[in-house]
Amino acid sequence: MRRPTIVDIAKAAGVSKGAVSCALNGRPGVSEATRARILGIAAELGWAPSSAARALSDGRAGAIGLVIDRPALILGVETFFMRFIAGIQEELGDGPTALMLQSVEDTAAELTTYKRWYAERRVDGVLMVDLRRDDPRVRALRETGLPAVVVGGPDHTQGLPCVWADDAGAMRAAVDHLAALGHRRIGHIAGPEDLVHTAERTESLRAVAREHGLEVPRVVHTDYTGEGGAEAARRLLGERPRPTALIFDNDLMAVAGLGATQELGLSVPADVSIVAWDDSPLCESVRPGLTAVRRDLPEHGRLAASLLLEAVAGAPPRHVSTSPPALVARASTAAGPAGPVSSRA
Repeated sequence: MRRPTIVDIAKAAGVSKGAVSCALNGRPGVSEATRARILGIAAELGWAPSSAARALSDGRAGAIGLVIDRPALILGVETFFMRFIAGIQEELGDGPTALMLQSVEDTAAELTTYKRWYAERRVDGVLMVDLRRDDPRVRALRETGLPAVVVGGPDHTQGLPCVWADDAGAMRAAVDHLAALGHRRIGHIAGPEDLVHTAERTESLRAVAREHGLEVPRVVHTDYTGEGGAEAARRLLGERPRPTALIFDNDLMAVAGLGATQELGLSVPADVSIVAWDDSPLCESVRPGLTAVRRDLPEHGRLAASLLLEAVAGAPPRHVSTSPPALVARASTAAGPAGPVSSRA
């Protein structure tokens, strides 16, 4: 079906193209009755303003961008990104701004995408995820002047607005829970080592373990995939002495790690307790159900989109924290070999 044009509206309304232009753009030159009639005909024909024309007239593309350094097939099973994107869309709603999403293979491709979008005026701003220390993307975005909001921080953002979560506090809750159950050897199946939130979680794990007098936790870094989580679980559980509790940095790895643990002939939670990051239906559907860190992931998306719209409008940068995470205890965690602290003599 051919897209309706101003010429089509003018023909249907019996007026000139100039009159249609005035009516559609809210400019003087036509009576209110004529304007209302033209707008009604435009709506009936299904006319919408061209984004390219709008970009030329006011410099706005009418879109924000999100580039994710993950294979496209992985995104469909990552709870964080699906709920994060849902939150973005909820904030944008039926407004004039759309979300442009692209999956890339590495940081170089992500930087290339930002430069292309900026040069072609494809987006008015971008959301940047997976913050790293000394992140080249932060420097590049600041240099181009493209409005951007970082999901992560508040450190390492170099003044860019950001939405951040209390990862250290969430890890403290998980370790406190396991320590209270009597666990002294905890393993951490973490995400990529260069990510800021991975470092914050690991540093918190070690600090809280020291406070409880636990053994130094073992940490294995992975790629967030189920295969990576299962392999890391096998590796840690093959050590002697093995950990009696495992904390996984996402739900997909935790579910895969649960299967790997059971394949080794170990019982969850009798032999090994498991905690997952980012509670999801996956955590509830497996048996035993997984104890998990619960965060309001759609809230991350809503806040990030809202901050970016502010930045596009020229507002000063803000750092906004999300609602505090909570630990949801389920059947995958139970007393460790020493028993719960409250039951010791």
